[in-house]
Amino acid sequence: MKKLPRPQPLHMRGELKKTIRREPVVFTVYLVLRLIVVASLVSAILRREYESAFVCVLVLVLFMLPFFIQKNFGIRLPGTLEIIILLFIFAAEILGELQSYFIQYPNWDTMLHTTNGFLCAAVGFSLIDILNRNAKIKFTLSPVYVALAAFCFSMTIGVLWEFFEFSMDRLFHMDMQKDTIVHTISSVMLDPTNSNIPITIDGITSVAVNGQDLGFSGYLDIGLYDTMEDLFVNFIGATVFSVIGYFYLKRRGEGRFAAAFIPTLEETDKEADADHGNSPAQTSDPDVS
Repeated sequence: MKKLPRPQPLHMRGELKKTIRREPVVFTVYLVLRLIVVASLVSAILRREYESAFVCVLVLVLFMLPFFIQKNFGIRLPGTLEIIILLFIFAAEILGELQSYFIQYPNWDTMLHTTNGFLCAAVGFSLIDILNRNAKIKFTLSPVYVALAAFCFSMTIGVLWEFFEFSMDRLFHMDMQKDTIVHTISSVMLDPTNSNIPITIDGITSVAVNGQDLGFSGYLDIGLYDTMEDLFVNFIGATVFSVIGYFYLKRRGEGRFAAAFIPTLEETDKEADADHGNSPAQTSDPDVS
């Protein structure tokens, strides 16, 4: 007896078509970036650069995350947020790591960490806002507390990422926390009296290790400046979105800019439409009155 074909592929195909119709711009960006990554993957394999090939495979998997989240958790991601997530992954892994943009462009890492702070605040904000709007959960916070929770969520993610970078540098000598050349240092380790008095060395123009000059015009800092700068720009991004989110809640969804970055539950969207006297069909078709 022959087994009937499984309907899952057709179902998945239908979901994909529905997604393309709903967000054609998002799908176009996704398709273009995916083709570039696939080309990079093939090129890396031909050059036998298997580490680069692994990064490309990882990026292809990460590209599927927005669709996976929406399909399996009933969370709707705004098109603008999806595009920024895709571009962020591409900019960090393909351009930053494989194309060495982190080295060629000093502000590349700063831009990504600022964006990360903004996006993580949006995610944290949406998690709390979804709970606030869910009638089944007795959980209500004022706009100030929601904004504060979003800010803390974003900063926590930023700190955890710096922990990860430090661990990779410490255990695998990766140098993810990029070094900085400085010309002044202060340290109590230089105090010959051991009295906890910081001794300053100014105007450093060269440093030698084991008798060999490193060839830099100053002292080589070991990642502290990079870490603090990353956390600071993460702080800026988190603060900006938290303020935007606060006013978004105060006006209960009137801000289009904030709404472009805040994920929502499909059920929550339907409930909101019902509260305004609209059916799902009415909200999807502006011509229906």
